[in-house]
Amino acid sequence: MLAPDTRDQADAKLLRHAVREAGAFILERMKRPYRTTQKPGTPTPWGQTEPSPVTDVDLETDALLTEHLRSARPDYGWLSEETADDPARLACQRVFIADPIDGTTAFLKAKPEFTVVAAVVENGTPRAAAIFNPMTDELFEAARGHGVRRNGVALSVSHVDMLEGARMLGAAEFFAHPGWPKPWPALNLTKRASLAYRLALISAGEQDGYLALTPKHEWDIAAGALLIEEAGGRITTHDGEPLAFNQPIPQLRSIVCAGPALHALILDHIKDVRIPAPKTPQKS
Repeated sequence: MLAPDTRDQADAKLLRHAVREAGAFILERMKRPYRTTQKPGTPTPWGQTEPSPVTDVDLETDALLTEHLRSARPDYGWLSEETADDPARLACQRVFIADPIDGTTAFLKAKPEFTVVAAVVENGTPRAAAIFNPMTDELFEAARGHGVRRNGVALSVSHVDMLEGARMLGAAEFFAHPGWPKPWPALNLTKRASLAYRLALISAGEQDGYLALTPKHEWDIAAGALLIEEAGGRITTHDGEPLAFNQPIPQLRSIVCAGPALHALILDHIKDVRIPAPKTPQKS
């Protein structure tokens, strides 16, 4: 059996090849007609999720990733946005967490903001990760303890230490909402369709921070969480708790990520925000 450190690097290499292969497939496949349907929202402890688009390309890419990764590591569990969840993953030591196309809305418009995302998680912690933007040919990858790279170049989060002027990923209406206990200072705001891509850009120091106070799926976060940590940043819940992956319900209640100084400032700014607790499941 491989030592954990060697295993992480081997898994990162496997993920790198898988997301690149998937990205190349997507670029070719999007030249031909495909169907788009709407996935219904699903019940969660926090309420019903919103409907979302899914295409033939999402499903075909999911099948490609499944074959590439699971044939190489048949003992690993599997969690993907486009695969029916199998609770058997909860008993596996290591689990693949993948999203074949994160940012399907951008894919539908051929905007260079969608990504192929894959991570390996062990005991709730990401150990290897890869995020690939096929249209920009950006490959972000990491193995725990070995830093993060984009196309082979080492990356680091920014060292911004003030909220005012910070480059935050998000919508203006979110930060301008009158419900905030304290108003936000002037921020430099940018949008990106893929949540995984947002986290990758923070790991590269090109954006400073991101927060979400509504539930997010594990497959959108797991890979980016490792990138940010390996780039020297912090990613937690809104109350500063660490994130845990491969949970029975694969959602995270909230996300705050940035370099260490800005992360602390964001947590302090939102400390009076109250997020509803999970609802008690109703018996049928």
